[in-house]
Amino acid sequence: MSTPIEPYATGLLPAAHGAQLYWECSGNPRGRPALFLHGGPGAPMSGGYRRRFDPDRWRVVYLDQRGCGRSRPLAHQDLASLAGNTTDQLIQDIETLRVHLGIDRWLVVGGSWGVTLALAYAQRHPDRVSGLVLAAVTTGGREYLEWITESMRHVFPREWDEFAAASGRRPGQRVLDAYRERITDPDPEVRAAAAAAWCAWEDVHVSLAPDWAPSAAFADPQFRAQFATLVIHYWANDCFLPPDGVLGAMATITDLPGVLIHGRYDVSGPLSAAWELHRRWPASRLVVLADSGHSGASMTDELTAAIAGFDP
Repeated sequence: MSTPIEPYATGLLPAAHGAQLYWECSGNPRGRPALFLHGGPGAPMSGGYRRRFDPDRWRVVYLDQRGCGRSRPLAHQDLASLAGNTTDQLIQDIETLRVHLGIDRWLVVGGSWGVTLALAYAQRHPDRVSGLVLAAVTTGGREYLEWITESMRHVFPREWDEFAAASGRRPGQRVLDAYRERITDPDPEVRAAAAAAWCAWEDVHVSLAPDWAPSAAFADPQFRAQFATLVIHYWANDCFLPPDGVLGAMATITDLPGVLIHGRYDVSGPLSAAWELHRRWPASRLVVLADSGHSGASMTDELTAAIAGFDP
């Protein structure tokens, strides 16, 4: 399925707090519904995600989550809009879109942050989810966030020192809290410098896979600002989830079928998170990729195969 697949319908959906949410549908309008959730937060996808689905069998729905991509307003351009940008609100946005499109249940597919959001949504609305396919597993817990922003200095000490210094943190202040102050500073130059430093660190902590290359998206100052603003906002607020993220509510979806796909080289999201999630989810299948980190060609292939396993 290498031929580009174009959407057959797009729109801007009015939502809470004055947001307009960009959505698109591709594939077969009468096919089995599936929702694709991008990562980040704040890392919207190009159209490549559509090729993970057989366009003859699936009605594929995509949403630019509030504050990023083609949704409006953009978080980094309207910092006041962050007050209404929470995990609960994203779940409500997904439901608003589902109702708008007249969909009863859908397969939910997500990567990275999209995994946490997919699980939080399924836990809230299990009757609206037919299954889950989740790659580069994250669970949104405080331990995970502290690992990325603090404890990973044991893996990348020189790079972490640069990351911490760029935060301008005060003695005893968490790096994450210092970046939250800088990414919302009234001075646009302070915000731009914080976004650049944050995205440089992002590139570092996903870099252990053999086929890793720096993210081309981070060369764009506007993308850096959008991405860093939303990631810092969510992480500084514990992803608006309990301290253990989505793990504590797994009992609500233990019977839902799901596939977890994770790379052994993913130091950004250690395999232990995927393993613990799998232990609490009897209906899940865990696929560990020996040649992948937080992304990669084999992860894309495994994601495509897992989706095909749910073909109608």
